[in-house]
Amino acid sequence: MVVMHIVEERDMDRVFKLPSTTYIGGKDKALPLKEILRRLETAYCRHIGVEFMFINSLEQCNWIRQKFETPGIMEMDSEQKRLILARLTRATGFEAFLARKWSSEKRFGLEGCEILIPAMKQLIDKSTELGVESIVMGMPHRGRLNVLANVCRKPLEQIFTQFAGLEAADDGSGDVKYHLGTYIERLNRVTNKNIRLAVVANPSHLEACDPVVQGKTRAEQFYRGDGEGKKVMSMLLHGDAAFCGQGIVFETFHLSDLPDYTTHGTIHIVANNQIGFTTDPRHSRSSPYCTDVARVVNAPIFHVNGDDPESVIHVCNVAAEWRATFHKDCVIDIVSYRRNGHNEIDEPMFTQPLMYRKIRNTKPGLQLYAEKLIKEGTVTPEEVKDVADKYEKICEEAYTNARKETHIKYKDWLDSPWSGFFEGKDPLKVSLTGIKEDTLVHIGKRFSSPPPNAAEFVIHRGLERILKARMEMVEARIADWAMAESFAFGSLLKEGIHVRLSGQDVERGTFSHRHHVLHHQLVDKATYRPLCFLYPDQAPYTVSNSSLSEFGVLGFELGYSMTNPNALVCWEAQFGDFNNTAQCIIDQFISSGQAKWVRQSGLVMLLPHGLEGMGPEHSSARLERFLQMSSDDPDYFPPESEEFAVRQLHDINWIVANCSTPANYFHILRRQIALPFRKPLVIMTPKSLLRHPEAKSSFDEMVEGSEFLRVIPETGVASQNPSSVKKVVFCAGKVFYDIKKARGARELDNDIAIARVEQISPFPFDLVKRECAKYPNAQLTWVQEEHKNQGAWSYVQPRFNTALNNTRVVTYAGRPTAASPATGSKNQHLKEHAQLLDDALAL
Repeated sequence: MVVMHIVEERDMDRVFKLPSTTYIGGKDKALPLKEILRRLETAYCRHIGVEFMFINSLEQCNWIRQKFETPGIMEMDSEQKRLILARLTRATGFEAFLARKWSSEKRFGLEGCEILIPAMKQLIDKSTELGVESIVMGMPHRGRLNVLANVCRKPLEQIFTQFAGLEAADDGSGDVKYHLGTYIERLNRVTNKNIRLAVVANPSHLEACDPVVQGKTRAEQFYRGDGEGKKVMSMLLHGDAAFCGQGIVFETFHLSDLPDYTTHGTIHIVANNQIGFTTDPRHSRSSPYCTDVARVVNAPIFHVNGDDPESVIHVCNVAAEWRATFHKDCVIDIVSYRRNGHNEIDEPMFTQPLMYRKIRNTKPGLQLYAEKLIKEGTVTPEEVKDVADKYEKICEEAYTNARKETHIKYKDWLDSPWSGFFEGKDPLKVSLTGIKEDTLVHIGKRFSSPPPNAAEFVIHRGLERILKARMEMVEARIADWAMAESFAFGSLLKEGIHVRLSGQDVERGTFSHRHHVLHHQLVDKATYRPLCFLYPDQAPYTVSNSSLSEFGVLGFELGYSMTNPNALVCWEAQFGDFNNTAQCIIDQFISSGQAKWVRQSGLVMLLPHGLEGMGPEHSSARLERFLQMSSDDPDYFPPESEEFAVRQLHDINWIVANCSTPANYFHILRRQIALPFRKPLVIMTPKSLLRHPEAKSSFDEMVEGSEFLRVIPETGVASQNPSSVKKVVFCAGKVFYDIKKARGARELDNDIAIARVEQISPFPFDLVKRECAKYPNAQLTWVQEEHKNQGAWSYVQPRFNTALNNTRVVTYAGRPTAASPATGSKNQHLKEHAQLLDDALAL
């Protein structure tokens, strides 16, 4: 029988013993029911909503309860309240000043969520108090200028000059003001400790900088030896619509706890306007809250009313302490509104009339808080006015100074300065990339040997054969692709250069060729990484299989590469075809990052590429796209000089190559570090060539005195009698071996010369001109295995014409145009391949 008990008024005074699962009692062990309800309502039914019960750790759940249930835990002294008011006044005053001076300019102001600024400043104060020395931040455009001014304390003059439409005093094409980043080292006045703040530049692609921030943070932790993330942390700001709408948020969350990608806890802040441009939440997400994506990593979520500054600040304190205690992500959802349209010149009443009528009748947050503090006697109306007037005066002075400026400087907005890297360097002097033979032999032997305790460490039979074959290569003084890569990595490690290789299945290699991590066959997690044990004083080598993400991981590695120029950071795609899921990082950051944000990166993208009958998604890294985004002029042949090659590299936005020999791959990797500047490198890497008997290089091509060959000329019989050569075939990559084999089979070695263009962009005008001049009577043909509307043809054709001053015609041989990169039929593939060779070798 069930007895129903209805709680009556008289029960409200009954005293109940409190269970051990609650903290509302403080020192009391029992409380009247009325007081129990009052305390629970104070903790959970006011301006803070905490989502944490899904976390599968009792310790963490209890920790959170204690932070919200303990009586009086949210009380603040008048000093703290005045600090909040001062900060809120500055945030509000900044937007008001910009609105007055530049009423028709887009600036994506914070009006309606100005509390974001005091919130961020509180997180920084609390985190520095807890030992953090450096914070890397990523954010969208809303409120960015306010963050730069009031959180980073970037000089106001520099911000105001961005509105003046001045010319730049330095190189680059620049970016709109609300995309720019910055880097500042300053004293935190509250904690009296030095703090470094970086805001990473971000394109209009909301959330795209999330993984970049994480990579930059991880790198900074790595170089500082901060293995637990106690000194360096990341903070990511989000808009409500983007946080649940953009898949990169999910990809970035899934890096948060991976050993080689974790940043040991990120604090996420959502400036929740409850609208995305003109779209209501009911049309922009299927989950109750915009923050539900964070639940996948058990991150606690603190929803807080943006019009209650003290609740916001309390939540920020809890978030900073959570991160310092558990080193896990957490989310602060500041529920607020957007007072204007999407930007200042947008009309929101078209689409949200009721909402915006309500917003117009809502007092600004600063006014509400000032009235509250005046009412409780914390401040006087005169003090409120005085704080506002003081900041207004600061803004006016900065405005007056800004009007005297004649130029803007892009480098004032650099988010990752490399102090000391460029100073005292000749910008056109490249170090040598060849190395001593002893070094090659030493690395080769280590790379070919089982672990020193080989008796206990059981390796796979197949691997024993691979290691034996490697040792035989070292003895024969030759290297295949994997060996040449290990020489490049190993020699850089010896020189103190950190090397990091990341991507899907890179430890073994998609094509089972690399084997940088050997696994004990009988013991779980027992591994051996030969390249980590080459020299006692070498730099660290990191090789890590990533999550199955391209956008997230490529963004992460880009961020990693921005932090320190003295590191070789490589991302390898499973197949080059999959790089297009990271197209946003390639387009917005890698190809144009230096032009927009004067930010250099030496990131290497390794993209397996080549038509080998494996179908449309395992054939093409879309070489044509990278070439189309290369910034060299097809009609301009630079002046020929000693520095021709390095000047080209200096002036271009990135380097695109398709190497055909292990030695050239070795040199181009080492050249990344040998250059006196940094450029991204995009390499079409081989698949079948990894094991091709002819795709091997002698140690002679890697020792001191050898170098990267932008073009590999014909060296066979055709080169000895050039005037009688009837055809010169230019090509790039793997197709060379197919053409060479067919030429031999057809006994055309005397009639046809084959030259390989190894570095396609910047285009080697000088060497192409020289090679063509050597064969004055020959027909010139570009041969590629890709379809005519793909591959390098559309890029090289006008550049051949420029190199030859339009005096000779270069014809095309290769597959015809097509919508798909490759056929799915093996039979059709072989037919096309045979036709391609016929066309290439036709006289």
